[in-house]
Amino acid sequence: MAVLDKVPRAFRRLKDWDGPRIVGSGFDRDDLEKAGALHADALAAVTSGDNTNILTARIARETYKIPNVVARIYDPRRAEVYQRLGIPTVATVTWTIDQVRRRLLPDEDVRDWADPTGRLALVERALPEAWAGRALGDLEQPGRLSVVAVIRAGEPRLDARELVGQEGDVLQLAVLDDALRQLDESMQPPPGRGAGA
Repeated sequence: MAVLDKVPRAFRRLKDWDGPRIVGSGFDRDDLEKAGALHADALAAVTSGDNTNILTARIARETYKIPNVVARIYDPRRAEVYQRLGIPTVATVTWTIDQVRRRLLPDEDVRDWADPTGRLALVERALPEAWAGRALGDLEQPGRLSVVAVIRAGEPRLDARELVGQEGDVLQLAVLDDALRQLDESMQPPPGRGAGA
């Protein structure tokens, strides 16, 4: 993992960071490759410029096929447009850090809400490439797991059970605690298929 910034003095703010610090631009391919873009699993574009962030996010997804990408966008109207184009964005509000973490580490056990017993949770999961073209209803386990909604191209849909998965879908699921691990296992790529296979 590396941090890339075009202003060297910005690294002074990284007090506890001992990883690579690359001076360069997030939309320069040579700089991205120095930072490890060829083998990266995730990229967060969080500069102070919306255009820089969106360009960096698009290069990461389209050129380097980085599976988990997020761009910070200050203008909420632009953020909505980019969400509709399938580019995950976060705004600069109190939940930004949590949202960045969710996009970069989608396999982590993140619960959006849990009932008082701790047995029932609402969770969000990005649909893996392997599930594109498959019926979302096939994920359900009666009495244990239900597909509640899908966010597709930035729009929420409540008819998720009847839909076929598409790349970029984000699922909202209600799941019992003992079915959470099975959910995450069922969403893994089949053996022999990586993220780019």
